[in-house]
Amino acid sequence: MELHGIYVPLVTPFAEDGEVALEALESLARSVLAEGAAGLVALGTTGEPATLSPKEKWEVVEVCARVCREHGARLIVGAGGSDTRQSAAALEELAQVADAALVPVPPFVRPSQDGVLAHFAHLTERSPVPLVIYHIPYRTGQPLGAGTLRRLGRMPGIVGAKLATGSVDEDTVELLGDLPPDFAVLAGEDAFLAPLLALGATGGILASAHLATAHFVELLNDWDKGSLVPARALGHRLAALARAVFAEPNPAVVKAVLAAQGRIPTPAVRLPLLPASETATARALACLDALSEGP
Repeated sequence: MELHGIYVPLVTPFAEDGEVALEALESLARSVLAEGAAGLVALGTTGEPATLSPKEKWEVVEVCARVCREHGARLIVGAGGSDTRQSAAALEELAQVADAALVPVPPFVRPSQDGVLAHFAHLTERSPVPLVIYHIPYRTGQPLGAGTLRRLGRMPGIVGAKLATGSVDEDTVELLGDLPPDFAVLAGEDAFLAPLLALGATGGILASAHLATAHFVELLNDWDKGSLVPARALGHRLAALARAVFAEPNPAVVKAVLAAQGRIPTPAVRLPLLPASETATARALACLDALSEGP
């Protein structure tokens, strides 16, 4: 499986009664694919999976899988957690619906680097779909060095990594300078998409791409074509949007903007998250307006 393109980690819209708004989810999925997204991520962090019931999770996955099949797009599903056995069991359920699974480095447990390698080795032996490592150390509490990421990238069944380290750090630069064969890196920090593309990333999994899908696709296409001057300018404008979107805990601002646009019925998030403030929503909407006006 070759990972390339902009993937949108869909929010989970909620109706006025608090239930999952599946029709709005389907409409949102279709709209971002129509704007050029390579695929969707269901049950990523942006989808608030920790607050969804098992039934709700499966309904979300079914909607996304159906839309991706109809559009010829790829579906990546978030799965896995701190327990290796339970993670393996969750992956086994994805055989008929997903093209790949987005699996975090085990959170909270903080195993050794060798423990992380053993965890993923166990999962690759049992998973019916390829794995994309979700490396987000400020959520998992487990940083990984470039050497460990390379060893993971050489495992059969692991096709790439979503890097969300909070910066373009030394390990990121080292990893992208010497990638294992057939191992792709996707940007997981929206504001750092452009610099990671410059270093060799092949796309991104980006929450703010809900709001400007075509622009993010344009940025990737510019880098692929070597059109560096327009890519640099567009990258700065998209980074400003990303900073506005992540001014408050994700996905509150994304949902507030989508609701203001009439694309989802409410801006609601589930506790312990709180809805976005009016200030943050207005700032993100202003960035979108500036983006549509061009340089």
